Amino acid sequence: MKHAKQTKQAPAALPEEVRPGQSVELLKELHILTRDGKLNQDSRRKLKQVYHLVNFIEPLLKEVRERSPEQQQTVSLVDHGAGKSYLGFILYDLFFKGHGAGAHVYGIETREELVQKSTELAARLGFSEGMSFLPLSVAESTTSDKLPETIDIVTALHACNTATDDAIDFALKKKAKHMVLVPCCQAEVASVLRKNKGRDLGRSALTEIWRHPIHTREFGSQITNVMRCLQLEAHGYQVTVTELVGWEHSMKNELIVATYKNVPRRRPTERLQEVMAELGLDEMKQRFYTPVEANQAD
Repeated sequence: MKHAKQTKQAPAALPEEVRPGQSVELLKELHILTRDGKLNQDSRRKLKQVYHLVNFIEPLLKEVRERSPEQQQTVSLVDHGAGKSYLGFILYDLFFKGHGAGAHVYGIETREELVQKSTELAARLGFSEGMSFLPLSVAESTTSDKLPETIDIVTALHACNTATDDAIDFALKKKAKHMVLVPCCQAEVASVLRKNKGRDLGRSALTEIWRHPIHTREFGSQITNVMRCLQLEAHGYQVTVTELVGWEHSMKNELIVATYKNVPRRRPTERLQEVMAELGLDEMKQRFYTPVEANQAD
């Protein structure tokens, strides 16, 4: 009796979301793809979110390269509050790998176990040449000798409370060309508004905006981002603010993209000072500092 010939099955086609040349092994390690190369609903949503951010960051990376043709291989990115480093790994896989030691992604994360896991994953994938993971807070990273003196792009996604401000401080001190920020909960400004509420109520009709506790919290968060944008403009950055679509599960989906353009600084500096004075936030000047020379700038 003749047995039918067994034909070798072709490998299953990858989901259309997987980009050409993208590391399937990486996507499996990040639990975005299942072991048989499929996407479930949760991982599809996660990949969509990361790609959405990549769409904002990729043009900035290209701009850094094109700015100086003789240094096309040199571009650096620091991701603050990296967590499991989904964004860093996917950016490295899509844009950095193969460009030599001058192309580098740094993941900054306080949880040492996540830093260790990311370091091990980079080694397994052969990404170690261009990826480093450091167990530091955002504030500590500003003075760490494990990071270069200047950085091209700084990202901080859902860095809680003052960590976004620390990331801005880091980027300013590292002379970053671009920042991509998705601020998270911020209680510091709200606490100052709350502390001074009794003194300020009645001083101006504007104080009605934060008279009730829930409004104090929400207005504090909103005005924090307004002051962050003014601070960045006062340092010469061009700022755009938009909604990070695709993050429907999170209430915090405001995306701030800042690009250094050496734009005029006097007006945003004056406006920031006026906002803080009007709202009784003068004690926040050290947090939302502006350059000394801004007052003389055009």
